[in-house]
Amino acid sequence: MSVQTGMATAQVEFEKAIKHLQDGFNRLQVGRANAALVDNIPVDVYGASQPIRNIAGISIPEQRTIQIQPWDKGNLAPIEKAIVGAGLGLNPVNDGICVRINLPPLTEERRVDLVKVVHKLAEDAKIGVRNARHDAINHFKQLKADEEITEDDQKSADKDLQTIVDGFNTKIEVMAVEKERDVMTV
Repeated sequence: MSVQTGMATAQVEFEKAIKHLQDGFNRLQVGRANAALVDNIPVDVYGASQPIRNIAGISIPEQRTIQIQPWDKGNLAPIEKAIVGAGLGLNPVNDGICVRINLPPLTEERRVDLVKVVHKLAEDAKIGVRNARHDAINHFKQLKADEEITEDDQKSADKDLQTIVDGFNTKIEVMAVEKERDVMTV
């Protein structure tokens, strides 16, 4: 393996950390309806557990309402049960045709709690980037130990990697600030 392979592997891991952060932010309940809040909730139907998005259409008819319309009406009760059991604090209403979830407006206390969650998710993403950087640095050290690259090449690769890491950490910070602003907006 070469320096380029190590860099490419690290870059893929950095992108995964950003994607995971974005998914985490999408799942936060910020007072506005978002299909990502419920689309991955597992529902026990047809003898197996499947995410809601595989058995129903999810729409946002109003700013604070999520509507879930199963393709098979027999799945209404299992969907409702799964949403209640997901621990998101959502109260689904089954009207016989679809399941509706009305999101309550957020209190100031809840907004402050969500900001803490945003910061934790951002820190977890930075940890993911840091771990991928550590793996890449170890890869470079191994290449140096195997005499496949020189010490100057190793130092250059470390420096280039750190530049990329700094860019990803900045991106994480920007995403966190934007999400915090989103959460605190009434």
